[in-house]
Amino acid sequence: MVFHRRIDWPNCCLFVEARYRHRSQLAPDFLHPTGKSARIEARSVSIVFIMSSEQAFQLLMSATRQLILVIAEDWASSGGWLRRFVRVGADEAWQPLGSAVPVSLGRSGLAWGRGLHPESGGTVPGKQEGDGRAPAGVFAITALFGEAAPDSALGRAARLPYLQASINLKAIDDPASRHYNRIVDQSSITQPDWASCEEMLRSDQRYAIGAVVAHNAEPPLPGAGSCIFLHVWASAGVPTAGCTAMSLANMSELAGWLDGAAAPALVQLPRGEYEELREAWGLPDFLV
Repeated sequence: MVFHRRIDWPNCCLFVEARYRHRSQLAPDFLHPTGKSARIEARSVSIVFIMSSEQAFQLLMSATRQLILVIAEDWASSGGWLRRFVRVGADEAWQPLGSAVPVSLGRSGLAWGRGLHPESGGTVPGKQEGDGRAPAGVFAITALFGEAAPDSALGRAARLPYLQASINLKAIDDPASRHYNRIVDQSSITQPDWASCEEMLRSDQRYAIGAVVAHNAEPPLPGAGSCIFLHVWASAGVPTAGCTAMSLANMSELAGWLDGAAAPALVQLPRGEYEELREAWGLPDFLV
């Protein structure tokens, strides 16, 4: 026997389901980063609060205490500036930390990514695999990676999950693979199904230390872009294939500062969109 009740408010609704079944049969749902629903379940009752994407975005942003803000001059820019901000609570003002530092962006500029932000609905195209564009929007920072061992000073101090680069560590960029847009240990996969991937252990210093940007995260949309990182640049002024890159010194400082408990987020936008969205998204003033 099932009882349903839906209560509507502007832009959201509450859906209540009461069902006679055992607790062990209930599968919990969690708030998805792109944010449509959150489920609370107790014994035989399920309560689903369905939010608009804007409400979900505001809820997620309120949890962020560390902000990485990257501003490019326009959509075609292959470079920009990065500045860090911190705050104690959701109602506190963002405070700048350190100076703005130069970064390299995608060789073809930027395109809207798939992150925590609501869909833009504009005319700017979304990021695609191989387009050479860095994703614009708001994205969680979910892990660190690097050449240093987990028991090194960096590994021990890391306050996010840390992945040590090795010959078996691969970032899968093949849209046809079931591991698309994931970093995997190839030695643990019996039947690799990808035709292409990025080697996380490189001969240069670009992945000596870096951070994972949750663009096109779970579940990844095939072809919408993969393997987006903050990492070390080849050299100043050299654009990337779609990541955000900086000097080794600046990347090392950034990695040492990131704290998973502070729900760090990357906000990356062209200046025009930043000015348009700054107040609605609660973003700080950006001064170079």
